[in-house]
Amino acid sequence: MNIYQTPSIAERIRGNSYVGRGIVLGLSEDGTKAVAAYFIMGRSANSRNRIFTVKQGEVFTVPFDAAKVEDPSLIIYAALRQYENRLIVTNGDQTDTVYEGFAAGKSFSEALESRCFEPDCPNFTPRISGVVTLDEKAPRYEMSILKSIDAEGSDCARFTFSYPAKAGLGHFIHTYVCDGKPIPTFQGEPERVRIGNDIDEITREIWDNLDADNKISLYVRSVELRSGRVEERLINKNQ
Repeated sequence: MNIYQTPSIAERIRGNSYVGRGIVLGLSEDGTKAVAAYFIMGRSANSRNRIFTVKQGEVFTVPFDAAKVEDPSLIIYAALRQYENRLIVTNGDQTDTVYEGFAAGKSFSEALESRCFEPDCPNFTPRISGVVTLDEKAPRYEMSILKSIDAEGSDCARFTFSYPAKAGLGHFIHTYVCDGKPIPTFQGEPERVRIGNDIDEITREIWDNLDADNKISLYVRSVELRSGRVEERLINKNQ
């Protein structure tokens, strides 16, 4: 068994009808660019009624049809923000929690101590979060998952993973293992994935292999570490 095997993102998601929301962080194959990707999927009409939009460099989920919004509390949020040289991406309004925590001098894990999984019994959807430190000499990233410790949602289990960025390597964390009733939450460490140099290739690899019925939106950002130059790609199924 090769525990250091690094499959493509496509291999990780192809054929899985519902991995939920997912975050990919890593470093391009040539070692020059930090890469962050975030996608959402949905099964209910409320979940599917969303698009991503970019406002002043920040990424938000907003309703596609405002008249059809049922409960905005868990589906409308800032998905990506940047605090100084730290790029924050999450699957909920804990993006703001992390941003405010950094502003108050807290670490990534400390900032998330006030949060737990989502209150959507019986699924108890995990809160997944990531932060990339855009440091040319020592780029690195962290990932977090906050999930229910049991089927009753009695308490929150907290896991934080820290990685030195390595050329061509990324990690992928998602909210669910697969579809189900209730939906089984993600298990284990973030999954190793291969990261290339071409942002369009990375974008296609993710979007083309997400389940066609359940995928909703995808955002990918590439940041050149030396210059800070940003490339971004955004796909909304509803546009």
